[in-house]
Amino acid sequence: MVKRSSTTRRSETSLQDALNETSQDGNHPQGYRANAKELNRNDHGPLSWGAYAPTLVFATIIKLLLIPSYHSTDFEVHRNWLGITSNLPIAKWYYEETSEWTLDYPPFFAWFEYLLAQGARIVHPAMLDLDAQNHATWQTVYFQRFTVIVSELVFLYGAGRVTGHAPRAHRTLLLAIVFLSPGLAIVDHIHFQYNGLLYGVQLLSTAAMMEDRQLLGGILFAVVLNFKHIYLYQAPAYFVYILRAYCYKPDGFSWKRFIAIGSSTLGVFAISFGPFASHLPQIISRLFPFKRGLCHAYWAPNVWALYAFADRVLIRLAPILKIQVAQDTASFTRGLVGDTVFGVLPSIQPLHTMILTIISQLPVLAKLWMRPTTDTFLDSLILCGFGSYLFGWHVHEKAILLVLIPLSLAVQRSPNHGRAFYILSYVGCYSLFPLLFKPAETLTKTLILATFAIFGHHALRVLHSGAPRHHTFHLKSHETAYLALSAPLFLYAEIAFPLLDDGSDTRAFLPLLLTSVYCAGGILYGWALLYWDAFLGY
Repeated sequence: MVKRSSTTRRSETSLQDALNETSQDGNHPQGYRANAKELNRNDHGPLSWGAYAPTLVFATIIKLLLIPSYHSTDFEVHRNWLGITSNLPIAKWYYEETSEWTLDYPPFFAWFEYLLAQGARIVHPAMLDLDAQNHATWQTVYFQRFTVIVSELVFLYGAGRVTGHAPRAHRTLLLAIVFLSPGLAIVDHIHFQYNGLLYGVQLLSTAAMMEDRQLLGGILFAVVLNFKHIYLYQAPAYFVYILRAYCYKPDGFSWKRFIAIGSSTLGVFAISFGPFASHLPQIISRLFPFKRGLCHAYWAPNVWALYAFADRVLIRLAPILKIQVAQDTASFTRGLVGDTVFGVLPSIQPLHTMILTIISQLPVLAKLWMRPTTDTFLDSLILCGFGSYLFGWHVHEKAILLVLIPLSLAVQRSPNHGRAFYILSYVGCYSLFPLLFKPAETLTKTLILATFAIFGHHALRVLHSGAPRHHTFHLKSHETAYLALSAPLFLYAEIAFPLLDDGSDTRAFLPLLLTSVYCAGGILYGWALLYWDAFLGY
């Protein structure tokens, strides 16, 4: 059983006091008072192993069925990294470029690939051949697919640790919501990546924060940063929370704690980058390739997708509006290496995206500084990741998981959180459909989304069933109408367009453009809903 600190008890008491006050003036339902009382019971702790079993068994069956599915070039990327780390001395890992799929993750992930390569050498040594291209024998496919499934046990354990802080009656259901992420199923078990392992480490870090063990939480976050640097987007939330909740004590600033967290974090980075100290410039150039364009090839549905769409519309209207159009107006649709050029609107540089990202994060970070509770920390984690997704440079559509995974931990807090999670999970999953472009995967990705739509809606209604009817989970009419629009878009993009396509280059990008613009609208709506709730809601 986890021992609660005085900080945690004060946080829970203040939450109960706030609920008592708001319930008296009718702003919040008595059901949430009951939930808060249940939350205050000293019954927190990690789930028993028996509680994991139903979710684990169901998820494993689904993942095994997905093994023969299409896999993207990321499959070959990771296979090549197995070859690099097993055949070359570490001094050459970040220089090797026999294949175009060069190593561009931090050192901890490189060592993870090295460990996997030891097993690959036993199972099928041919998969480690650096000269092999698109090597996908059945042994290689099964080995890499199984390593993803096994590594996600860390994700399951992390989800169990976090949901152990929820009311006992809802823990198993919350575990299923977190672990059965439809976006993660598509990205890891069809497209192919190892995100589950990394989010598992981050969930363990989040659990440590909930247990008032900020030092451990900071160390675990440093570990995950050295696996995949995309988590840098959420570093401001960790920095502010640890500084405010751990380094500041009632009697003032604690230099002892500040030195402890600083030295521990630097120690993790020293272990990671130490063996590569003489190669840091080369590693940095691999980790941060700013020569890539503003928009990724698949047009992640963010602000820049809408910006690029507006530019495309203005290009079409240019003769009518009598405005000048740049000569090269196609580069923003490719997402390849090179500068992104717009036809009418001003060009965007990495500095612009960085400034907008920081601005989008500042309000919630300011609130975190003023109110350093675990709930506010979780809000900051979500919205810092969200800001980077909406305004970042060369954002991949898969980065929506930075929002969806931590948001799944907050679905029970209020109906608004539940609605935001449902809308963003649905739209975020749909935005991944272009990654699975082969007709054979159409049924698979449709079933994944439909299953979430049914299970997610039912689960959220159960989680909020303790409140009066007008405060339970339900979508607004305009939200339902928006989600319903995905049906005709799906019919056009996935069925009608492939049948009617005449091979014209001018129309080839249209389904992807429509999908990105449609999803960007829902994702921006979800961002606004979460920010509203963080400052003006429950």
